[in-house]
Amino acid sequence: MGNDRRRRGLVVDERTTYLWSHRQRRGRDGVWRDALTLYRDGVRVRIVFPAGGPGSGRYTTEGDYWFEGCVADGRGNLLNLREPGVVRALVDEAGRRGLLPGGGGRPVELDGWELFPAVASALPD
Repeated sequence: MGNDRRRRGLVVDERTTYLWSHRQRRGRDGVWRDALTLYRDGVRVRIVFPAGGPGSGRYTTEGDYWFEGCVADGRGNLLNLREPGVVRALVDEAGRRGLLPGGGGRPVELDGWELFPAVASALPD
């Protein structure tokens, strides 16, 4: 199994490169979260997917190693947050919505479930 904490590079264009990593952890409230963290020009953007309750349609791995890094909506759509293509699709969608800060901005935390439907439909099956 690879090192989930290492930062990987994602080149968007000749002037835009993100470093990114994936982590899963339980919050102080006891809810598991899968988070994709992006770094660019000293600014951190965290796209967070908290686990939902039964029947919520928001599934994470909740600390298990089976499908680690995957989030799903219970309708057959699954995103593997450790795959560069998924990371790129999330960056593109957040950028389209104007959610990514420019250089020198404050850290940002985004709700990944808001981006999930558009990203899941944009990726090939």
